[in-house]
Amino acid sequence: QVQLIESGGGSVQAGGSLRLSCAASDRRFALYAMGWFRQAPGQEREFVAAIRGVGNYSFYADSVKGRFTVSRDNAKSTLYLQMNNLKAADTAVYYCATSRHLFPTDDQVTGATEYASWGQGTQVTVSS
Repeated sequence: QVQLIESGGGSVQAGGSLRLSCAASDRRFALYAMGWFRQAPGQEREFVAAIRGVGNYSFYADSVKGRFTVSRDNAKSTLYLQMNNLKAADTAVYYCATSRHLFPTDDQVTGATEYASWGQGTQVTVSS
């Protein structure tokens, strides 16, 4: 399995920004489609954003579209999530993960079971 380490979480006020990073241990990082998920207390883990390894095609949950941007630097084996205009509802632990699929379909992108390796998570807290 690929080892993933997230960083960049913290506490911000509503309207603020954070940039999350996810460093991968696998040199084949460029091949993997990657995803970001989040989980708030008492809630299920939910899809946030994803990006394919080839072509960099990206996907977003409706709740973050226009505010969050997923990107990757394959030379650094690192995935990013730029989060702008943060809201209290964005408060959660954020996880990055590697997809089981090179070219995931829309359904495969959003399903947590379609991801093989997960990081330990980083806390994001947004105060209103």
